[in-house]
Amino acid sequence: MNPNGISAAPASPPRRWPLVLIALPAAVAIWSGWVGLGGMCGFGVVHPLPGIVDGFKLNSAITLPVGVEAYGAYALGVWLRPNAIPERARSFAKRSAVGSLLLGMAGQIIYHLLAAAHQQRAPWPVTMLVSCLPVAVLGFGAGLTHLLRADETEPEPDPEPEPETVPEQPKPAVATDAESAAKAALAATITAGNPLTKNQLMTRFKLTRATAEKLRDELMPEPSLNGSSPHA
Repeated sequence: MNPNGISAAPASPPRRWPLVLIALPAAVAIWSGWVGLGGMCGFGVVHPLPGIVDGFKLNSAITLPVGVEAYGAYALGVWLRPNAIPERARSFAKRSAVGSLLLGMAGQIIYHLLAAAHQQRAPWPVTMLVSCLPVAVLGFGAGLTHLLRADETEPEPDPEPEPETVPEQPKPAVATDAESAAKAALAATITAGNPLTKNQLMTRFKLTRATAEKLRDELMPEPSLNGSSPHA
């Protein structure tokens, strides 16, 4: 929305036809450079289907521009793709795209230097490097594709098992006041055969005489038949 409060029209996507104008001359120069360098390094016409289609011929020098430059464009697209890309795949695509572009520039430089010097054969280090390019490009392409599919095929981790809960043990009853504590202590001493006296209840639990007598009356057994009283 602009400052006047009017909704602005959505921006149109960039047009792609200028890219075609940029790519065509670059493709011609790159193709001729790689094919020329491949011819200096021993690449040439081969019969890929002997005994099947004897007349079919293929110049193996085209494997260089197709492989190297196609992978560079592929890796560059993965690196700059706005969609969610696994971080390892994006990092690998970034490094390999930059490396592929630098390798392409190096190939063009080597070819034009050899052509300017009227060389018919490339030095052996150049031949060794160029002959490894198709295999290297295949490996990089397969590796990048695998990294892009890693998140789709990677199994989800198993959920962590929940810790076993120990059932809560019932807590023993705890006296909440002095009278309850005195009552529990008196009951225990009666069972042991040595009940607390009124004075002991009053002293230990800060009870009044009336309360101590009430507790003993509630808990002490009835007097025996010979007339003795346990309230002493």
